[in-house]
Amino acid sequence: MSCPVRRSAALLHEWGPTPRARWLPSGELPDAEAARAGQPGTVTVTTVQRSDLVSGEPEHGLRFWDADSPAVRHFDRVDTFPYDPAWVFEAAYVPVPGARRVPFEHIRDNGGTRDLVVPGDITLTVDGRAYTLSAFDDDGTLLLVFGDPTNGDTTYGAGRFLFVERTDDESRVVLDFNRAFVPPCGFSDQYNCPMPPRQNRFHLPVEAGEKLPLFRDGFSAQH
Repeated sequence: MSCPVRRSAALLHEWGPTPRARWLPSGELPDAEAARAGQPGTVTVTTVQRSDLVSGEPEHGLRFWDADSPAVRHFDRVDTFPYDPAWVFEAAYVPVPGARRVPFEHIRDNGGTRDLVVPGDITLTVDGRAYTLSAFDDDGTLLLVFGDPTNGDTTYGAGRFLFVERTDDESRVVLDFNRAFVPPCGFSDQYNCPMPPRQNRFHLPVEAGEKLPLFRDGFSAQH
C-alpha cells in the first residue's frame, strides 16, 4: 500500500515544475508576454524573483516550462516504500514568537545559505534518539526538509520533503513519513532546493515515503 503525497502550490510556485530560469541583468524587469512570443505552444512563461546572496537586492527572472520537454516525456514513475504505521509520529511543537529565520544551504548556491522563516521547534524521539527539527513556513504550512541514510541509495541524494500536519492542539503536530516526497531538484537540476540542516538528519534509514524518480530509456533528469 502506498500513501499519496501532497505538494504545495506555494512550493511549486517558488521552485516550479521542471523549469528553465533566465535571470536578468540588475535593474531589468521581466516581461513574460514578450518572452512568450515565438515559443512553442507547449511552453509557459512566468516571472520569478530571488534575493542576491551577497547584497540582498532583488533579482528578477523569467521561468520557462515546457510540457513537452524531454524530462516530461521520459518520466516514468516514483516508487514508494510500503506503508508503515511505525513511521507516523505525534511530536511536540513549540512556537517561537516573531519571525525567527534559520540559514538553509541550497543545492545550487555553492555552499551559500538563505534564511528561511522557522516559526517553531518540533521535538520527538526516534529509535531512542531525541531530535529538535526545524520546519520552515511554506505559505502557512510547515515544510520539513530532512535527510537519512537512504539518501543517495534508495531515495534522492539531497534529502526529502515532508509537510507537517498541525492538530487541534497547537503544541502537537503529526509527522507521517509515509508522505515524504522527492523535492523538485530530484527531477531536474534547474531547481534550487533547500538542503537538510544538521538538526534534520536522522541517524537511521527512513524507509517510508517516496523513493527515487524513474525515467525511461536511460534518461537522466540531472542535466
